[in-house]
Amino acid sequence: MIELEADRCSPRPGRLCEGPVWDDRTNEVLWVDIPAGRIHRAALRDGDLEHRSTVAVGKRVSAVVPCASGGLIATAVETFLRIADDGTSTAVAALALPDDGVRRRMNDAKADPWGRLFAGTMSEDEIAGSAALYRLDPDGTLSTVRQRVTISNGLGWSPDGTTLYYADSPTRRVDAFDYDSATGTFSGGRTFAEFPDGLPDGLTVDARGFVWVAVWGAGQVRAFDPAGRPHAVIDVGPPQVSSCVFAGPDLDVLVVTTAAEGSAAPGAGCLFTCRPGVTGLPTNTYSDARLVHNP
Repeated sequence: MIELEADRCSPRPGRLCEGPVWDDRTNEVLWVDIPAGRIHRAALRDGDLEHRSTVAVGKRVSAVVPCASGGLIATAVETFLRIADDGTSTAVAALALPDDGVRRRMNDAKADPWGRLFAGTMSEDEIAGSAALYRLDPDGTLSTVRQRVTISNGLGWSPDGTTLYYADSPTRRVDAFDYDSATGTFSGGRTFAEFPDGLPDGLTVDARGFVWVAVWGAGQVRAFDPAGRPHAVIDVGPPQVSSCVFAGPDLDVLVVTTAAEGSAAPGAGCLFTCRPGVTGLPTNTYSDARLVHNP
């Protein structure tokens, strides 16, 4: 088992930092602070992050993904927003959430290697089975792909795109599914890794197919080989570790987000970095060209 430690970065801490993503078009790391409704950008220099800009969305924003046509797509409560380079936003789709009195919002989101966007929900009160996972296709079509979820979280694909990794956090496990690239559907769910001492949150997959999982409540990122065997542990510090991504021109720096909500630990809400000696996969973008040409 490889044991590593992460280093704290310079940007000011947030309340619930999440969803880091590497934007190779600008050589910047993006992340969100969910309750603040903000999307941040920073340059990665010598293992540290230098804050560059912030976009205020105006409501809770849970994830951000680069668009193939330029700009970004963000998940804000129930709405998918396309955000232009000047920070202006346009709604491109919205979930038809059940009218049952349960307060829901979108949570983690990722694009698959073919440009589809997957986004899951959760209830603010974490009501079991009240959430779902959705797919936004390049033409704007929304589909429900998994129901009876509690806290939809980490998403990632194997390097060949045939396996989807997915975390519904309260199950305390990451599941692996057979992924159909032609249809954007998945099947054959099986337990990939279990977390008895924490909740699996955001995750990322490296170029070898190893899966790196942020473990909320345990203060760590844990890596597993493609067979689900433990490979490495990164001690981050604050307990509420929320997500991670490989960043930098060589995709060799793991950027880790944390939260201050529910924690007064030193460094809570800060971002951290670590060089684990491996490289990640290029960022998948949402293929929004058809939305751009057919608004």
